[in-house]
Amino acid sequence: MAYFETVGQLDPKTSASMPKDAIFRLYSMTKPFTSVAAMMLVEEGRIRLTDPVGMYLPQLAKLDVLVQTTDSSGKTSFTTVPAQRPVQVYDLLRHTSGLVYGSFTPNARIKELYAEANVNWQGVTPQEQLASFAKVPLAHQPGTAWEYSMSTDIAGRVIEAVTGTSLSRFLDERVFKPLRMVDTTFHVPSQQVKRLAQPLATDKATGKPITLYDVTVAPKNDAGGAGAAGTAMDYARFLQMLANGGQLEGQRLLAPRTVRHMTSDHLGDIKPAMPTLPPAYGFGLGFAVRRADGLNGAPGSAGEFNWGGAGGTTFWVDPKEQLVAVLMTQAQPGPSQREFKELFRQLVYQAIVD
Repeated sequence: MAYFETVGQLDPKTSASMPKDAIFRLYSMTKPFTSVAAMMLVEEGRIRLTDPVGMYLPQLAKLDVLVQTTDSSGKTSFTTVPAQRPVQVYDLLRHTSGLVYGSFTPNARIKELYAEANVNWQGVTPQEQLASFAKVPLAHQPGTAWEYSMSTDIAGRVIEAVTGTSLSRFLDERVFKPLRMVDTTFHVPSQQVKRLAQPLATDKATGKPITLYDVTVAPKNDAGGAGAAGTAMDYARFLQMLANGGQLEGQRLLAPRTVRHMTSDHLGDIKPAMPTLPPAYGFGLGFAVRRADGLNGAPGSAGEFNWGGAGGTTFWVDPKEQLVAVLMTQAQPGPSQREFKELFRQLVYQAIVD
């Protein structure tokens, strides 16, 4: 550990200083946990990346794809066609399944259909979630486009189907406890709530109220794409395991080759359907992966892998620099959050002088 600092307040309402063991809502920084868990099962031969998702989740065995057409008068209409191939576990981990986030997708019709079917990662049981996904078409043919999505939530459902246990229990037993990630959970217990970081009441850049999800209430499902909470140190231990090629302090979760496979680009010529990936980045099995040292305004190295969370958290691992970096804040997505993340990256790299 080269540097660890806390600044600011744990809770603006109490003016309590930010402690080093503050707990943060991780949102999409949950996805790497689920991706690692899936690849552990791949290593054990219990899942294959090429397996159809319908093998484990029959509700999703036969899915249609939404197609938009425009006639000679300019009138737009929508229809559905059968998927040309099944959605695979591989598609879930690299976000090429055709699933989307209803709140993020640029496809207006898909957005409407997701809202009508109540496709969500919060407030629904696993069974209700799968039933809602079965009602909506895919936005793209599987394997043809990259769109950030709830695919990792479905990967979590696959893990539950294969193991016969909840995602939270599997992660706790196979990932969190071996790595001594003592504060990482899908439900912050009452004795730890006093360490839960809280956002400002309003975003200073937009003036809008800030509302984050409640991790103090037991969730109806363990959301593998966004539901976990944890500390900066816990997350740093998880990342150090990856930086070490799958092991930490004698606890091996993955083989080195599996980690390299996960943190390699798996998109190739597949084009993003939304601008979530910045220039010079592709996507691996759970992580954005930098393809070149240049071609991006932010510093970094080819082979670096990263992701972030909607609540103001971010991380990256730069194998060339032997660097692990974690930033934890609690804020609404927007200009302020982007500014802090960009500044943090710049400060970290300018401090490396050898």
